[in-house]
Amino acid sequence: MRRPLLTATAIAAALSAIPLATAAMAAADTDTYREFDQFLDVFNRIKADYVDKVDDKTLIKGAIQGMLTSLDPHSSYVDALDFQNMRIMTEGNYGGLGLTVQMEDGAVKVVAPQEDTPAANAGVKSGDYITHIDGKLLYGGTLDEAVNAMRGKPGTKIALTLVRPGTTKPIDVTLVRQVITQKPVKWEVRGDVGYININTFSEATGADTRGAIMAIDKALGHRPLGYVVDLRDNGGGLLTQAIAVSDAFLDRGEIVSQRGREKTDIERYFAKPGDDAHGLPVVVLTNPGSASASEIVAGALQDHHRALIMGERSFGKGSVQTLLPLGPETALRLTTARYFTPSGRSVQEGGIEPDIRVPQISDPDYKTRPVFREADLRRHLINEVKADNAILEEDTKTDPRFAATADQLKKQGIEDFQLYYALKTVARLGGATQVAAATRSPVKTTPK
Repeated sequence: MRRPLLTATAIAAALSAIPLATAAMAAADTDTYREFDQFLDVFNRIKADYVDKVDDKTLIKGAIQGMLTSLDPHSSYVDALDFQNMRIMTEGNYGGLGLTVQMEDGAVKVVAPQEDTPAANAGVKSGDYITHIDGKLLYGGTLDEAVNAMRGKPGTKIALTLVRPGTTKPIDVTLVRQVITQKPVKWEVRGDVGYININTFSEATGADTRGAIMAIDKALGHRPLGYVVDLRDNGGGLLTQAIAVSDAFLDRGEIVSQRGREKTDIERYFAKPGDDAHGLPVVVLTNPGSASASEIVAGALQDHHRALIMGERSFGKGSVQTLLPLGPETALRLTTARYFTPSGRSVQEGGIEPDIRVPQISDPDYKTRPVFREADLRRHLINEVKADNAILEEDTKTDPRFAATADQLKKQGIEDFQLYYALKTVARLGGATQVAAATRSPVKTTPK
């Protein structure tokens, strides 16, 4: 026997006993009831007439997901599987390929491959679309299905078909899954310069960055000339760790503020006394894959004149997502605020402009490869106050410093031109004796 259909009338009747404060509230509630009535009408039509039987749970979950995706690209419904994936990203290891992906218009798009993983070693690039896994078409499926298909027992093979914007033919790659270990921070000594590569902002990133600074001092037997902090293709992570990393290079001042819907809804975060890097020169490398937490770090160090930002303009994600629990393993990942750099800049859409723009000319395709940023995503938040971009994308195309070809650089042993240029810049600053000339006085920030 078919169950009785739901209606909004019953809901309205049940709530009618609650006194309404004003006529305006009553009118608003009436409009809301009409919208609920339309929603429930569609719900019941699907239940009664759809070609296949559909359970209530599937319809409600789809409605929730649709409601959230209509807001912005970063709000979403977090189910039990998503909870597990988030734990993996911030805590654990897994068998897989080392890819960060997102769903875009029904297709699986690569956000970034993790360094030294099967995906990166096979040449998978940011902006690629994964169309097939082991010959099976992905279009129209869910992101969870794609992620589950790519994960698996280490040592097993998987075939991906990629579509790369700017190319005419699909790209087929075969990879072998391996244990993907979350190593948020790597360090090494290049000459007398400390190189710190931060690839994600997980639970230990702040502590690991401080550990890297100490390890570099120990390896050299003295303090380095300065540091290169590499945030390229770092898609972000935990706000707390972005603050911790910034704090490692600052000894005072505001790091970031987040501002909600109301003008009074402002929360500010400040550096604690003590600069782990002892005021030594810092160059921060960014590119279009540097997003969110990476932009918080780059923006804080740039505004305080504590570091030179070098490379390319960052992604431009200036919003804050909060997990609002719904149950033991379900939640809303909801955009609740925008964040601002210490000088009050929003990086939403525009990103962080480098102080010194350096193209990755060691990549033979750098001029033709499409670049994707926050502003390219559907329904992205609009930055109502946009700063003028002092550096134009075209500026470096005719700069004689960047005229060498990838082949010419390779013959010189330069595989990563941006890193090479950053290391040379730090070395030219001359170490601690010229810190005052390399880094100007920090901006003054006070609670408001």
